[in-house]
Amino acid sequence: MLYFIYGEDFKKARAKAKNLRDILVAKKPNSNLFKLNSENFDEKIIEEGLAGMGLFENKYIIFLDKIFENEEIKEFILDKIKNIAESDNIFILLEEKVDKKTLTKIEKHAQKIQEFSGVVEKEKERTKPFFLTDALGKRDKKGAWAEYQKVLKEGLVPEEIHGILFWQIKTMLLASSSKSSVEADLNPFVFKKAKEFSKNYSEDELKKMSSRLVSIYHDIRRGITEDMGLEIEKFLLEI
Repeated sequence: MLYFIYGEDFKKARAKAKNLRDILVAKKPNSNLFKLNSENFDEKIIEEGLAGMGLFENKYIIFLDKIFENEEIKEFILDKIKNIAESDNIFILLEEKVDKKTLTKIEKHAQKIQEFSGVVEKEKERTKPFFLTDALGKRDKKGAWAEYQKVLKEGLVPEEIHGILFWQIKTMLLASSSKSSVEADLNPFVFKKAKEFSKNYSEDELKKMSSRLVSIYHDIRRGITEDMGLEIEKFLLEI
């Protein structure tokens, strides 16, 4: 799978790429993370990432940071862009300026593309993901759906939202079975909210919701379903 993040507003592009990387690593804690730039680039790591791995082996998350600064590396990656996009492993490609020919080639294959232009716009109040998690915790179906639409418009990709929802359910499960924030190993404020939210669900319901999100993730990876955004929307409408 290939995520391509780029743009002249490189500060925002980098922040988005790092956030995505951290969420994916949190979801797959046993994965092997590689951070490559034009100076430490290693073709062998790319080849290993394309080779395919066994079902029970650790996956690769390969973060490619402005590697197109080097023309040879750029050509190497572009020659393999189709295979990179079709890989079971995850590639995050972060760039600043991209010529039209290169962008067109990447657009043909990348599953997710996000651009951060250098156009200065009037600052808007950004929708906070915790409004979505709060709606989920309150078992507010309509509110959760509405907040989901907002965070999508704000630029969060479904994979990020999936991780946020999974974290909230996991937190509620921990809080429901713990007597204190120390026992749950959670921030006191987070524990208190999660404890209250957990009262809106049975333990069995929370476990089933957690399993459902795990199934959505694996079904996307296996190609059983193709639209994670739609699957998350269905999930929220069933709470």
